[in-house]
Amino acid sequence: MPTLTINQKSITVPDGTTIIQAADKLDIEIPRYCYHPGLSIAGSCRMCLVEVERIPKLQPACNTRVSEGMVVHTNTEKVKEAVSGVLEFLLINHPLDCPVCDQAGECYLQEYYMKFGLYESRMDENKIKRHKAEVIGPHVILDTERCILCSRCVRFVNEVSHSHEIGIFNRGSQSEIGLLPGKVLDNNYSGNVVDICPVGALTDRGFRFQCRVWYLSETNSICPGCSRGCNISIHSNRQRPHHAEGRRVVRLKPRFNAEVNHWWICDEGRYGYKFIDDPSRISLARVKEKGEFLVLTLDQAIGRAGQKLKEALERAGRDSVVVIASPQLANEDLFVIRKFWGEDLGLSQIDFRIPNQNPARGDDFLLRADRNPNTRGAEAILLDENGFDLTQLLRREDSRKFQLLCLFGQDLTKKLGVPWAEKFLQQFEYVIYVGSNENETSALSHLILPSATYAETEGTFTNFEGRVQKIDQAVEPLGDSLPTWETVSKLARALGYGYDYDNAEEIFGELAERVVEFQNLAYEKIGDSGVEITDVSKMQVK
Repeated sequence: MPTLTINQKSITVPDGTTIIQAADKLDIEIPRYCYHPGLSIAGSCRMCLVEVERIPKLQPACNTRVSEGMVVHTNTEKVKEAVSGVLEFLLINHPLDCPVCDQAGECYLQEYYMKFGLYESRMDENKIKRHKAEVIGPHVILDTERCILCSRCVRFVNEVSHSHEIGIFNRGSQSEIGLLPGKVLDNNYSGNVVDICPVGALTDRGFRFQCRVWYLSETNSICPGCSRGCNISIHSNRQRPHHAEGRRVVRLKPRFNAEVNHWWICDEGRYGYKFIDDPSRISLARVKEKGEFLVLTLDQAIGRAGQKLKEALERAGRDSVVVIASPQLANEDLFVIRKFWGEDLGLSQIDFRIPNQNPARGDDFLLRADRNPNTRGAEAILLDENGFDLTQLLRREDSRKFQLLCLFGQDLTKKLGVPWAEKFLQQFEYVIYVGSNENETSALSHLILPSATYAETEGTFTNFEGRVQKIDQAVEPLGDSLPTWETVSKLARALGYGYDYDNAEEIFGELAERVVEFQNLAYEKIGDSGVEITDVSKMQVK
């Protein structure tokens, strides 16, 4: 393992490490355009030139492997002059689109010019005109005038998505990126080319002209789109509520996690956030009276739910009540459901598994066929060896009536189909739906309680590999909606049980004591990358 020095800082790195990788470990900034840690090395932009002692010419840091005793300088006058010259060359034909470009505020061309450029332009000729705002796929727009030919997008579609839609055409100053003949950028990972584009050449069609990035807040979270548990940043707009058509969550970006998704995320997860601010959101509690829904206060709705539950238990006993939870819920929500419905009330008919008549498909990269983020957690928390199997109840043919069904976020009509779902719901005298968005199942219910989405609460998901990861609150719950654990706690208190949890961390502490798979885990030590429940040694509380 060679030891080298960069700007008077020494570091020992594995064989094969490049100068730019070593500098990143030392938090020494070396500008780059073509280099990306998740792609092959192109070495074409020349922005990462550095001075290496005993080598007469400047070397590209991205493509120069370190050696024992190497001494590197990144901030000499020779380096500064070279980098400034590269920037001047790249900007020769670049349009002055900054006032209208969505990349403004997170553009490396802007940032590097201010840090390493600041030259006076010597360009007196007319700029070369190219294609503007060309739609190249369902999610991406290409502006070839802004492109600096870093080739990141080309390498991504060739090396990561393996879809081969984009290439570089022509020669010299006429070179430009574009679609290969007969191709459209429509692979399920196309949005990643926008993330890795260092300038504004590739922009997101859904985000264009919606909100300036300096008005956005970033919150770490986990994608709820499948059981992979990709790490994401939720970008929310709290400063300019009149922007982005009033949406609070305006985009999702992938967040690096070497154990889960690296730098990437699928398009299905990336664009699956719109339900958070959709008009179908349930913000107020409602009760069905004579076929029409009437608005209730949350306390009135909780009181009504408690009354119906108490009547059902008194009239027909525990076997007359069924609870259907959801693997979309956080571990903390599921634990409070288990504690109240299963332990305090003694119900055995609790499950979350619903056969899907239209199962989804995964791929061989990130997207999983299981479109739920917390199936593994639900299995650990809700199921036991002698547990209730909802599938048998769904397929029963006898006419026995149940008293009450409580549904947590499950749209039975979508999974079972409307005829089967209607037939199943008709077996219950009273149906309570706790969810975030209206659907055909909520319309068939008698009482609706609003719940917060994953972006409006905090807690943990457990992915298919058993990795527990945090979700943080990005925006406030809409209307009267609450995290599911808080709704269940209110219902428990209405029936005389002492539920006084303050937050998800407190619930997780009890969960870790009570559920075998989570033993010895500590909420505050999960960190940004999560930890596997099968490897509790990483999480020992000292």
